[in-house]
Amino acid sequence: MGGNEWTSTGPYQKDLESAFRQAREQKLAEDDHGFPGRDIVDLWEDDGWREYILTGGTSSVLDFYDLVDAASGDDFAMMRPLTDDEVRDWAPEGRPTREQWTAALRSGAASFPGRGTGRCTILYRDGDPAEIGYWGCTAD
Repeated sequence: MGGNEWTSTGPYQKDLESAFRQAREQKLAEDDHGFPGRDIVDLWEDDGWREYILTGGTSSVLDFYDLVDAASGDDFAMMRPLTDDEVRDWAPEGRPTREQWTAALRSGAASFPGRGTGRCTILYRDGDPAEIGYWGCTAD
């Protein structure tokens, strides 16, 4: 069984957990996926939402329950920031731009994670943090 690879960007905040929460809130406001009037915490407590995620998902940050530490392994439904070494594999200066990130994903220098797992990294513009790049492979 395959999966759907996807990418998106969200607002930058110094605290990646806060940025992740904000990105999920924005995505949910754009499309509630047939679960109106609910916040993301309520959704993840709903058996119907979890089934929805497990059988196709949203191809977005909504498919992830929480943000884990960069040194953590790959757990299902968890978004993991890249480690500094992982970033330097395709952005040697350690301050990747959106263009570098996009090129790295297209070339395979930055890989898509396995199904049901996600990645994120800070993206820079003119040397300053500007946004967060998110990507993953949704269960299919």
